Amino acid sequence: MEALGINLGFLLVQIFNFLILFVVLRKMVFTPITKMLATRRETISKGLEDARIAAEARENAEKESEKLLSEARSKAATEARELTLRAEEQAKEILKDAEAKAGKARETALAEVEQERVRVLGEVRGQVAALASAAAQKLIGEAMDEKRQHALINEFFAGVKDGKVTVLEGAGAASGPAVVTSALPLSDAEQGEVKKALGSAAEVTFKVDPNILGGLVVRIGDKVLDGSVSGQLGALRQSMR
Repeated sequence: MEALGINLGFLLVQIFNFLILFVVLRKMVFTPITKMLATRRETISKGLEDARIAAEARENAEKESEKLLSEARSKAATEARELTLRAEEQAKEILKDAEAKAGKARETALAEVEQERVRVLGEVRGQVAALASAAAQKLIGEAMDEKRQHALINEFFAGVKDGKVTVLEGAGAASGPAVVTSALPLSDAEQGEVKKALGSAAEVTFKVDPNILGGLVVRIGDKVLDGSVSGQLGALRQSMR
């Protein structure tokens, strides 16, 4: 080895120094670095796992949130429809109640108007009777018997002569509900005579229509017995053509 220029002692010292340096480097540098890298690798791996778990948790949370939101929207839509239907039903009930009240009020008002109309026409009947008596006296130049005057006037307006309803004479027995129309309101006694004359009529309704001028129009079902002054004038006009 000397021939090669290598000093064995120096070589051994260098080898020993290298071994010592290797041992020192391994113990002081390599081993800590290896441990640090392992720890770093574990930390990174754990971080990645935590990130994966967090991502899954976030995805699950988003899915659950979307599910809850969808359910909330569906529930809200259902409740909104129910509220709308309930509101519509309540509105219909309110409108129906209002219409019923309005109809009742209208019927009440019409009934009151009809009662007032009949009352006024009843007063007019007395005035017409007085005017008719005065006119008759003026025409014949002398006063007629007061009782006879009232009898003629009542006969004219009520169609009742000597306790008989003239329009029903010869008409046969009446059956079914009847509607009796007079030009002016009939007195209670006159209504009683009419009901008595109708006999078997189940129900009698009295109406007032000044257009018939006088006498009575009796409707029993589809049958009409016209003993009114306007009806007689119409028949007279037809016969003269």
